[in-house]
Amino acid sequence: VQLVQSGAELRKSGASVRVSCKASGYTFSSYNINWVRQAPGKGLEWMGTIDPEDGGTKYGQKFQGRVTFTADTSTSTAYVELSSLRSEDTAVYYCSLGIISWGQGTQVTVSS
Repeated sequence: VQLVQSGAELRKSGASVRVSCKASGYTFSSYNINWVRQAPGKGLEWMGTIDPEDGGTKYGQKFQGRVTFTADTSTSTAYVELSSLRSEDTAVYYCSLGIISWGQGTQVTVSS
């Protein structure tokens, strides 16, 4: 089981960013994919989850209205898009199958 994420991103405040997470080694639709982030010097923060089978999502309250999860079963790839970026969104973003596997992380840096 492997999750491979897209590369680092640099954005200005107010912009949007999309991070991808390509899954392999298992049936993509079988497990929810969680999105988690870690800001510098902070702990892990759960952003939400998506069920690739039906596209059902659950977003953390802090992110509702600014985050969108999608999943493309044809390519076994999940995406997180975060809009209206601010400096506090600077973090490493991870996709995760819980204890099974984690992506390598994607650094997102937001400049003012």
